Formats: sequence, C-alpha cells, structure tokens
Amino acid sequence: MNRSVRSFCLGIAVLAAGLYLVTTGGVRANAAGKKDLTVTGCLQKGDEANEFSITGEDGKSYDLTSSSVELSKHVGHKVSVTGTFKAESYAKEKGEKEANEKKEAPEAGDIRVTSLKMVSDSCK
Repeated sequence: MNRSVRSFCLGIAVLAAGLYLVTTGGVRANAAGKKDLTVTGCLQKGDEANEFSITGEDGKSYDLTSSSVELSKHVGHKVSVTGTFKAESYAKEKGEKEANEKKEAPEAGDIRVTSLKMVSDSCK
C-alpha cells in the first residue's frame, strides 16, 4: 500500500510540474514564427519615430524597435542587438514592396530589441 501511495504522489508531482512549465512559458510553442536573433552592425535611425535599422555583417537589413533599450543613444555605433525576430511577410502591399526594393540591403524582417551591446563607438 505504501508503494502505491508513493507512485500516486510522484504522478501528481510530475503532472503539476508539467502544467507549471506550460503556463509559465518554460515550454514555448511559437506559432507566430518569432525567434530570438542577434545581429551585429551599424545602428541607424529608421524612417519613422522610435524606429531604427541595422545592416548585419551578412548584408541583411533589419528594422529595430524597443521599449526596454534606448536605441537612440547608439545611432552611428557598431552594436550587437538581440531580440525577438519576425521575418518579413511575403504578402506585402504593393507600395511597401516597391519601397523595400529601393533600399540598398534587402530587409529580412523586424527585431524587437531586448538587449544591446556596444562593439565600437563608430562604424568603420
């Protein structure tokens, strides 16, 4: 009888731990196609207020936004930014697609920056 009580308690503990991980985000199911990404490059002012951009060492361009990192303090600096990446949608409106075609580097997507590390105080 003592053995069956232990087995029952262990089963309840495993079930509770699993539910805890699912509800607190320990297990992440990201159906929106977002993932963390780090990009190193020159931080530049974007087209709109509170929008910035960076072109990575691989030549891809990213639009950056952040509510937790003051990006404006690092415009013109070489930085490494890390944040949640959302790939550029292929179902763009015609005007937006034409605007992106005129840019020098193809836009890979958007990054909501959660951390920034300054590499150099100038872009060379």
